[in-house]
Amino acid sequence: MSKTLKLAVIGKDVSKSLSPPMHCFIAEHMGNSIIYDKVSIREDEFDSRIESVFSSYDGFNVTIPFKLTIIPRLTRILGDAPVYGSVNTVVSSTREGYNTDGQGFEMMAINNGVDVKGRKVLLLGCGGAGRSVCKKLIDAGAEMYVYDKFPASSAKVAAEFGATVVEEVVPAQYYLIINATGIGMHTSEGKSPVSEDVIKGCEVALDLIYTPAESEFLRLARANGRKTVNGRAMLFYQAYFSECIYFGCAPDAAEAKRLFELFEPEFEGIL
Repeated sequence: MSKTLKLAVIGKDVSKSLSPPMHCFIAEHMGNSIIYDKVSIREDEFDSRIESVFSSYDGFNVTIPFKLTIIPRLTRILGDAPVYGSVNTVVSSTREGYNTDGQGFEMMAINNGVDVKGRKVLLLGCGGAGRSVCKKLIDAGAEMYVYDKFPASSAKVAAEFGATVVEEVVPAQYYLIINATGIGMHTSEGKSPVSEDVIKGCEVALDLIYTPAESEFLRLARANGRKTVNGRAMLFYQAYFSECIYFGCAPDAAEAKRLFELFEPEFEGIL
């Protein structure tokens, strides 16, 4: 067994983070040993506390609002991080930063049989998550159409990655529609980002939301006989990729899928 690594997740408020149980589960089932803490840091405390995080932990995951703030503290950013302009995984000894969100999405798509090559895909929401999703799908050969309530956001993503901007979402034929807006969770639970008529035009509906397990967007899709995928797998797989970085091992899609299926029942108990 590898040595025990001391890891953490940092963010403005990580008191309800799912990272500790997920990372501990993944590490244990990969034959590794970790201690995983939650470290909440106020934005005005970041500068005074971040060095103690580097010295106290072998590595750490980064969430809102520090995914960009951490970058000047790093020696370099690798993998997808330069493309996305944000970091969610840090190795303390080298001060190297990575972003595993796109890889998590890609593995979720692969392990759910979602094949976008040569197919039309509509992405709703061009924020941080939408940006990583758009890049991964274009790399996989998708014909991407993007919409955001802020036209400047969709225009920026479209120009950078080669997608087509949708100014108004109307019923049309798409293989896949992705909700990366956040509509459907928290205060907007029970709402869908698009109408049922729009959803009827797709074969697959994929929601990055992981709670509730079935958003209104996915409920409407299922009610119309469409294949549905929620965001829990992406959440799990991005953690899996982080663990692979921490322990220097090669990711394995079959292993990741097996671990997710083992862990999936536990979501209900921790959400």
